[in-house]
Amino acid sequence: MSIKHLTANQVLAYLGMTSCALLLSSCAKISTVHTNLDRENFSHYFSPGEVTIFDNEQAFPGKYQMIGMVEGEHCQAKAHLAPPDKIEARTQARRNAYQLGANAIVFSGCAEVTHQQIESRQCHASIVCYGKAYQVENIQ
Repeated sequence: MSIKHLTANQVLAYLGMTSCALLLSSCAKISTVHTNLDRENFSHYFSPGEVTIFDNEQAFPGKYQMIGMVEGEHCQAKAHLAPPDKIEARTQARRNAYQLGANAIVFSGCAEVTHQQIESRQCHASIVCYGKAYQVENIQ
């Protein structure tokens, strides 16, 4: 039977069956997908959210122990790129505090550094934020 003698419904049915056959045959092939998604990436990405920022030690809701000093940096790699961001530097400090086992941080300050002050010149400018990392009881 040639295509000339098929009705419109028959042509649609033929195309539908061909499409289904192609779709099913493509699903039958087993392939492996490799991604960079793993538990370590997720815990690293969300770790700053596990560290609460406090203004000072008097604001802690329970007993506490200082774990150590931390810092976070945000770098402006080239002059034409976005300037360094204080929020990103503080987020990096929180991430570093989490890696030490802290659940709280008190920031002592941030400093902006320009390329004239940086010997390695890996950054055009950067912001570095400093803080104290704590383990505090009763943080919600």
